[in-house]
Amino acid sequence: MTGIIDYGMGNLLSVMNALEFLGAEPQLCRHPRDLEDADRLVLPGVGAFGDCMRSLQESGFDDALNHHVMAAHKPILGICLGMQVMARRGTERGDHEGLGWFDAEVIPIRPDDPGLAIPHVGWNNVVSRSGCPLFDGLPAEPDLYFVHSFFMDCRDSADVVASCDYGGAVTAAVMKRNVFATQFHPEKSQDHGLRILQNFIEWNPMPC
Repeated sequence: MTGIIDYGMGNLLSVMNALEFLGAEPQLCRHPRDLEDADRLVLPGVGAFGDCMRSLQESGFDDALNHHVMAAHKPILGICLGMQVMARRGTERGDHEGLGWFDAEVIPIRPDDPGLAIPHVGWNNVVSRSGCPLFDGLPAEPDLYFVHSFFMDCRDSADVVASCDYGGAVTAAVMKRNVFATQFHPEKSQDHGLRILQNFIEWNPMPC
């Protein structure tokens, strides 16, 4: 069973519909104890970094996620804001501590081209690192759907498995051990996004 974490800030319906279409048997997890039955997890998110972390902390999902992901090594997919809060800190509307799974901070997009609008909304081509299993079966530069004003700036370049160009390099996906996360929305990215979700469903990372 694929558990979708419902902490009040996610784009749940479209994620659930996409996973159901792929036969993944998704289940909304509204309480930390619901994570026990899940084989893998999805952390979606829409909104601001600080609000997201506050919701995770007040609901107890932060501790539960650290247990199930960091200790029990369940595969997890973070989407958009769900990816960003996996960083060490975020700078949106103040300075906020994240889950700290990646040595990274979430900072504003500052395109070199002043004509590029912020937020970055729409389709963009993504270049993935060779051999990343979550991009198996995709063309060299698939177009995927983005909606964001901030991005994850990783100190360890090995964590970055995909990027896009938006007036400069922008992190599009990160991966470390059993954690995979995308700045784009696979559930809104049509066939290419469905392929990434299918790859996640079938992904069996080696235990730490």
